[in-house]
Amino acid sequence: MVFSSTLFLFVFLAVFLVIYHLTPAKGKNIVLLIASLAFYAWGAPKFLFILLGSLILNFYIVKSMSRQEQHRKTGLVFSLLLNLGLLGYFKYANFFIYNLNQLLSTVGLHTVPWMTVALPIGISFFTFQSLTYTIDVYRKVHAPLRHLHDYLLYILMFPQLIAGPIVRFNTIADDIEDRQHNDTIDNKLYGVYRFALGLAKKVLIANILGAQVDQFYALPHEQVTGTIARIAALAYSFQIYFDFSGYSDMAIGLGYLLGFKFPENFNNPYTSQSVSEFWRRWHITLGAWFKDYLYIPLGGNRAGKVRQYINLGIVFVVCGIWHGAGWNFLIWGIWHGLFIIGDKLFLNKWLSKVPAILRVVLTFAVVTVGWIFFRNDLFGDALFYIGKLFEFSHTTTHFSAEFITVLSIAVFFSFVTLCKPGRKAEAFCYAPERPEWQHYVSFLCAVILLVASAAYLSSSGFNPFIYFKF
Repeated sequence: MVFSSTLFLFVFLAVFLVIYHLTPAKGKNIVLLIASLAFYAWGAPKFLFILLGSLILNFYIVKSMSRQEQHRKTGLVFSLLLNLGLLGYFKYANFFIYNLNQLLSTVGLHTVPWMTVALPIGISFFTFQSLTYTIDVYRKVHAPLRHLHDYLLYILMFPQLIAGPIVRFNTIADDIEDRQHNDTIDNKLYGVYRFALGLAKKVLIANILGAQVDQFYALPHEQVTGTIARIAALAYSFQIYFDFSGYSDMAIGLGYLLGFKFPENFNNPYTSQSVSEFWRRWHITLGAWFKDYLYIPLGGNRAGKVRQYINLGIVFVVCGIWHGAGWNFLIWGIWHGLFIIGDKLFLNKWLSKVPAILRVVLTFAVVTVGWIFFRNDLFGDALFYIGKLFEFSHTTTHFSAEFITVLSIAVFFSFVTLCKPGRKAEAFCYAPERPEWQHYVSFLCAVILLVASAAYLSSSGFNPFIYFKF
């Protein structure tokens, strides 16, 4: 079940919100947990008991770790092995065995018999959240939760379970136990506005672009022209942005409806003037997670420049593999890591002499090329499309009016904050607190977006879910 489906919108969410708001404060966490279990079970029922078993075990490992000072490191190691072991098995075992068998076949040896392992939905997201719980308790950033059901709720809460944002334990722990201070009409209204905006991003922009992108990449190579390759790369860059940021907006909106304030996950990333800045604006919660739980523990920039570059390289190798078990994801991570290291070595100095708008264009071009590796499973296909970007033969290609219109809208909203009026409009749309007259305008806009999105969903069978590979 995905947020952008009629089943979720008109059945699951509608029923849940009625029951949740009729339930007394003491029972709200239980209602939310039951709903979250049902939400996950709908999409992956056979993994639910594995997930619950591992989480229950992790809860008691961490609880024991916090109570017995002499066993803190042992508890930390067991928890890390449990979480990373499950992630490694379910997400990377197929990749490892496949490549091992390829190598064995090449040298004439017998291959390893293997039954393909299915990938639990959202395993990368909830593994990282489980790790933050363990590490934050180990570091004494926050005391562990007292009740098992509260811990399960932290990990399994359906608004952010399968696509983030990655919510740090210490930022939400107090709200899990008591969030009545967030239970205001302004927060609930803002939640509706934010959810409607995210749904429109996903359905009215990302889905329409995605349908055309799939057609582009389904073409035989001999039919792919330079124009098609460039438009496909451009369209996918905006598809993944509006898809992912739309999901984050919906999650944040649902959080406000339930009394939680989830962290922001995007901040106009395509207006960045360097790849380093892009990663401060794109998937912000993931970047912060890698910084605090991997980069700094590796030594960060405390041991000299060479060690800093090595640490950055490790972070982006892990970042690439985190996104998917495939060589192209690894290459995508390395691609970004090289440019970030390049920023620190010489690129920022060189680009400081270039006009700001040109720095934005160059950064967007680098990111767009990287997305070609992300979109294509095969390395050869990615190289083919990158090569086609630089082919400028005289060919005529026709695109539908709907696609061109939506692509233009995507470009406009991705870069409009480069100007002052655009930043003011964004501040209006994303301000949690606003005067009464703005509520009337925002509510009307939210209704229009919800109706338009629902109408599109009812008439279209195309509703991709990018995060299955995560």
